[in-house]
Amino acid sequence: MSRFLFVVPPLVGHINPAVGVAAALVARGHRVAWAGEPALVHRLAGRDATVHPCPQPGAGRGPATEPDAARPADIRGPEALRFLWERFLVPLAEAMAPGVRQAVGAFRPDVVVADQQALAGALVAEDLRLPWATSATTSAEFTDALASMPRVAAWNEALLRDLRARIGDPAGSGDPRFSPHLVLAFSTPELAGPAVRGGDRVRWVGPSLTARPSTAAFPWERLDPGRSLVLVTLGTANTDVGARFLDQAARALRARADRVQAVVVDPEGTLGPGPGSGPGSGPGSGPGSGPGCSGTDGSGTGSGDRDVIALPVVPQLELLARADAVVCHAGHNTVCEALWHGVPLVVAPIRDDQPVVAAQVAGAGAGVRIRFGRAGADTIGAALDTVLHDPRPRAAARTIARSFRGAGGAPAAALHLERLADGRKDEA
Repeated sequence: MSRFLFVVPPLVGHINPAVGVAAALVARGHRVAWAGEPALVHRLAGRDATVHPCPQPGAGRGPATEPDAARPADIRGPEALRFLWERFLVPLAEAMAPGVRQAVGAFRPDVVVADQQALAGALVAEDLRLPWATSATTSAEFTDALASMPRVAAWNEALLRDLRARIGDPAGSGDPRFSPHLVLAFSTPELAGPAVRGGDRVRWVGPSLTARPSTAAFPWERLDPGRSLVLVTLGTANTDVGARFLDQAARALRARADRVQAVVVDPEGTLGPGPGSGPGSGPGSGPGSGPGCSGTDGSGTGSGDRDVIALPVVPQLELLARADAVVCHAGHNTVCEALWHGVPLVVAPIRDDQPVVAAQVAGAGAGVRIRFGRAGADTIGAALDTVLHDPRPRAAARTIARSFRGAGGAPAAALHLERLADGRKDEA
């Protein structure tokens, strides 16, 4: 039996893949603990998870749950990258480092599994001479996106050197985003292309999907089997910029209501009550039953619109098993979960790794890329028509789905980690 410490940032999309791997390790007889934000880890990994708390930046003002809380909505490109590193990743690493060291001392892991955006995990493990693996929950870093921007790349390297000097081993030299022992990539080359960075340490394991605890009710009875089902989601970190896009997507979908039904993830209720959602118009109607609100029966069924069902939270994996297309922001988890089910996509990247992931989707032929800031109902509708009616995107999506399922997912990742713990680094 070995001990594995997962070090994770306060990001839902980065914890979810690790949950499946942790469960697979436990099923193989190993012990698992977490270093991160306890409330979020417990919500995603279960109440019985052992979590060593790591204070977040701004402790005392409530837990940080996404890097976008204070980010201006209109920054893009190098400016957005600078914000991500200087205002989120580096402060997060500095805040987490003492907690990670305490977790290592208390749990005494054989291997540290560090998310690529939880840099404290990698730097502390390196400093303490512990074997560690990288959990790469997005494939964007493998592309070396900064190769064409040498000044930005040099700035990034200097930032990492300074961070290592403060919380790690100043004599270290490796990139903390790529373990010298093992890099778990939750994708496959069929989608991501060959890894430019990470070398022979990369193990393509495909998506790590597992059942997720959810208390959100969903009106399954309102789904129409006679129409194509389209899921629209902008993920958990983009509610600040999503209102216009969701409105235009809803317009495009209602224009196709004779053949398409949509489920829209609308955390802020930006779409408003849909047509036909007046008193007594459908499930969830009644006082306070607008989109994203629970009805008088507490069912949380959203607006009464039967063409566009808007809800603040949905059971995404269950819906993807029924969906015919997805319209999204090109978040890595959403893209991989859709493609796991062979569902083609319309991708409208907003920032961070999303343009890279969107390019992967389009390059693989599994979807259509549109511009988030400019796409109107006509553009969204035309792209949706393509992925619904042109057989090529669906065929490409199914090819990727086969590669995902063949890669092994969480059990394969657990096996690689087990080999690393046993000292078989070359086999990991």
